[in-house]
Amino acid sequence: MASAAAWEGPTAAELKAAGAEAIPGGVRVKGWVIQSHKGPILNAASLQRFEDELQTTHLPEMVFGESFLSLEHTQTGIKFYFNALDALKAWKKEALPPVEVPAAAKWKFRSKPSDQVILDYDYTFTTLYCGSDAVVLNSGTTQASLDGCSTLCWEDTDDRIDLVALSAKEPILFYDEVILYEDELADNGISFLTVRVRVMPTGWFLLLRFWLRVDGVLMRLRDTRLHCSFGNNDGAKPLVLRECCWREATFASLSAKGYPSDSAAYADPNIIAQRLPIVMQKTQKLKIPN
Repeated sequence: MASAAAWEGPTAAELKAAGAEAIPGGVRVKGWVIQSHKGPILNAASLQRFEDELQTTHLPEMVFGESFLSLEHTQTGIKFYFNALDALKAWKKEALPPVEVPAAAKWKFRSKPSDQVILDYDYTFTTLYCGSDAVVLNSGTTQASLDGCSTLCWEDTDDRIDLVALSAKEPILFYDEVILYEDELADNGISFLTVRVRVMPTGWFLLLRFWLRVDGVLMRLRDTRLHCSFGNNDGAKPLVLRECCWREATFASLSAKGYPSDSAAYADPNIIAQRLPIVMQKTQKLKIPN
């Protein structure tokens, strides 16, 4: 996916040719309203609100709780929404055991100096989050769900997102990358969750990525890709595919295959993604009732 730095925005001619309209923080095109917002790192009061709702005192170092990406189809009311709070709810729900690290006992995970550091939680903030689904009703109210199961219906499919077709050169009507949260694991690695979207005249493509590197121990990559093809009819039911792919490997297993054991070689998940074995992979199609 193109970088935000390389994109200078659409021209008026490109928007007109696509039947699109620039709006604050996004674009309106083919019945979709796509918007993003980047807020600051949460302050102490907002962090307390997150802790209260999540019922935990453990949060990533940097939580961008006001940031979000939203994609809404106006005719059907279908809405996809990506935000830090829902992602952390999914982290809390999965509740993975903490990764074993020799130096972990000395880490100061935002605890008071007088507190004993006990890593009895998943300090990597690994999340099974693949986005928040919602249906916006005619009354303006919203029925939402965290995993998409109770509001929108996703069914397994053999269809695949055509990444080759997505690499074709065409105008970019809107692009953005939004960081939802990030943690440097007390300088022992990196953990972050980001979401990127690219909107073209033919459709939109989204990548939600969780990336974890615990130096010398483990790497974990969880990608969720969504693609919507606009087709020729603005009012038609949108065709949306969602692919989830989880990859994971220990440094020891990669070293045994001849790959570098130095953490510096794994700074960019794009470069090493294919080296990590697949743990889970599935593709689903959004089923829209009549």
